[in-house]
Parts: sequence; structure tokens; C-alpha cells
Amino acid sequence: MHRLLESRSTTLTTQQEAETAATGWRAAAFRDVESRLTDSGFPCVFSRNAFKKRLLLFAFADDAGPDGVARLGAALADYVELSRNWNGHLDTAYPLLIVFSPDAVSAGSVAEYQAFGWEVIQKLHHVDPRPWPEDVGTDPGEISWSMCFNGMPLFFNMSSPAHEVRRSRNLGGHFVLVVNPRERFDAVAGDTPSGRKVRSNIRARIDRYDRAPRARQLGSYGVAGLEWWQYGLPEEDVDRTDQCPFSFRAPETAQPDGAVAPT
Repeated sequence: MHRLLESRSTTLTTQQEAETAATGWRAAAFRDVESRLTDSGFPCVFSRNAFKKRLLLFAFADDAGPDGVARLGAALADYVELSRNWNGHLDTAYPLLIVFSPDAVSAGSVAEYQAFGWEVIQKLHHVDPRPWPEDVGTDPGEISWSMCFNGMPLFFNMSSPAHEVRRSRNLGGHFVLVVNPRERFDAVAGDTPSGRKVRSNIRARIDRYDRAPRARQLGSYGVAGLEWWQYGLPEEDVDRTDQCPFSFRAPETAQPDGAVAPT
């Protein structure tokens, strides 16, 4: 078992468990991920390194109904708790892959898969156990916005079977949300000379792997572009004019008569 999970119960599945014990659609999904992340051309060197070192964590979702979202919320809360004391080393930077059963998703196009992804993100926001961090924007139109859960800013990468041009956003036959704490990108590939070099290298690899120009929405957090644009990339090389589907819900507060109302 992953050394960070040895001392606590968790709803998460380790890479070792997914590899040796998963069955049915879960096993098929793991094999798809394995085939992508063992390809030397796959552009995200950090994901490849995490797979090689068996650092991936998984949350397998049979559905996105209320019970399924509650289970996902518990898994994501566990992931955030495990991520709070990151030591800054890549060898302890473990991504979370939320993988959905084909029966959970009714989609055929990139846009439909991404609409489903945003629906899940919105539902997770509604079961968030902690307040939104005060230093993170609540409007996706702000450059300081990032999806937060359990008090931590996170980055969500939507990967779907419908991506044929942007192959770097296709992890096989299942819809996958790849989740990482925001701070890890800032530490490794932030707006610093070394971080810009890392981003430039990865994006050049994307150009080669996808055999198409990288999406113009790829930017740098807090500096260029909006964060939500990068969660789900359009298949075509186009400007974004749509609105983010995410809507912040203020926390509820108790009223004198015992009722609750939004603040």
C-alpha cells in the first residue's frame, strides 16, 4: 500500500491496488491509463514520473448521482488531507485520477464530456465540507479563481475519449478528472524562470504528441489567461467566448428561528 495511506483508512485506491485488484471496467480503465503514461512521447513528464514510481491514486465512480457524488466528495476530502503537508519533492507529488464508469456518462463529443465534468465539479462544490479560501477568487472570470475543495485550491484536467486532435487530453475509453493541488504547479511550473522553462518544455511536447498547435487557452495561473479555460480544452483552435458553468454558492448561516439562509 502507498506509504501515505498505511496509517489511515481512506476511500482512495492506490496504483498498486488498481493494478492488481481492479476488475471489469476499472481494470480496463487502469490499462488505458497505463498505456498512455508508459508512452515515452506522452507530454506530461510529471504524470509519467508519478506512474513510474507508482504514486497515482484513484477514485472510481460508478455514477454521478447524489450517492456517487457523496462518495466522490469523501474521496476528494481524503486526497486533500493527504496533500496538506507536501514536502515539495516530485517523488511525493501524487495525482488523483477520478475515473467514471461508461454507464455514468452519456456523452459523445468533447463538449458533452466537458459539460458532464463541470456538472460533477459543481456538485462537488455543493458538498464541500470547508469554506472557500479567502485568498482565492469565487468567480471563474477572475484570474485568481481556482476550484477549491476542503479548503484547498485544486487543478482539474478533463480527459475524454472524444479527444482525437488533443490526444494529450485522452486517457482511453473512460472520462477522467485528473486532480492536483494548485500549489504543486506553482512550485514546479509557476511564473519563475525555471517554471517557465518547464512549461515551455511540456508545451513543446504537447505540440509534438498532438501533432497540432497547442490550445491557445493554455496560460499561467494568475498571469495569463483564465484557469477554468485550462480544465477542459476545446478540440478546435478557437478563442473562448463561452461562460464558465461553475457557480459559487455562498456558505449557509443559521438564522435566529433555526432556519438557514445563504450569506
